[in-house]
Amino acid sequence: MRLARPGGFVALLALLAVFPLFAGNYPVKLLHEILIWGVFAMSLDLLMGYTGLVSFGHSAFFGLGGYVAALALLRWPGATAALLLPAVAAALAALVIGFFSIRVSGVYFIMLTLAFSQMFYAVAFQAEWLGSNDGISGVPRPVVVGLSLAAPRVFHLFLVGFFGLAGLALWRVVRSPFGHVLRGIAENEGRMAAVGYPVARYKLLAFVIAGTVAGLAGSLFTQLNGYVSPDAFFWTTSGEALLMVILGGTGTLGGAFLGAAAFTLLQSLVSSYTERWMLILGLTFVLFVLFAPGGIVGVLRGRIGLRA
Repeated sequence: MRLARPGGFVALLALLAVFPLFAGNYPVKLLHEILIWGVFAMSLDLLMGYTGLVSFGHSAFFGLGGYVAALALLRWPGATAALLLPAVAAALAALVIGFFSIRVSGVYFIMLTLAFSQMFYAVAFQAEWLGSNDGISGVPRPVVVGLSLAAPRVFHLFLVGFFGLAGLALWRVVRSPFGHVLRGIAENEGRMAAVGYPVARYKLLAFVIAGTVAGLAGSLFTQLNGYVSPDAFFWTTSGEALLMVILGGTGTLGGAFLGAAAFTLLQSLVSSYTERWMLILGLTFVLFVLFAPGGIVGVLRGRIGLRA
């Protein structure tokens, strides 16, 4: 997602904004899921593609944002409950989890982040005040700047606007000097430490930024569906986001969005024909890894010279 061509990005947002005028309720619902999962996948790509940290516990922040939003919106259906509180909660959790996780690397980092997310899952699954395995339902959509997001078209424009702002914010992060340092850490962490960069601080800050954005995505997912369940914390949520990033192309924010779109659409299409849709999704993923390791973006770059 390069803003060297801002016209293309603006045109995409405009097309997304008017999509409900030409499509039915189900395609619009799919688009909403794509936008939310796209934001979630982009936040994970900040860790995977730009910092070299493969996290299997990113669902911890997604679920935390969803649960905090649900609890808050049931009491105060405003912008603070919908956005500020989930973001703060996810950021604090990412700060604590990241503080311990970045001390290790490789498979140990993967397993430690996975352990944290599964602890959140266990708490949500057993806590009665969180609805146990049923989760929390009946969550209302908030009122933001005087506009009720309960209206479908208002909520749609809200999601498109949020997606645009999140994409722009993450693009600014990865294109900044901070982002260049993250790329250096991903390529050769030892060299970056040797030249004087506080590697641990950079990794922790990237972890907190990614966790915060993931928490906001979880809040939006709760608002979209009106409920949240412990599945938001489960490792499969992280796994799906991981597949989206790899499918679209790691190290490209636009690729993460394309991967989210491809995964969601493929899941919806295949599951409508067969109960073995996961087998077909798995086969698709294997084929991409073997024959298109650069993901969708890599294929587009090679075929039509796209600069993602």
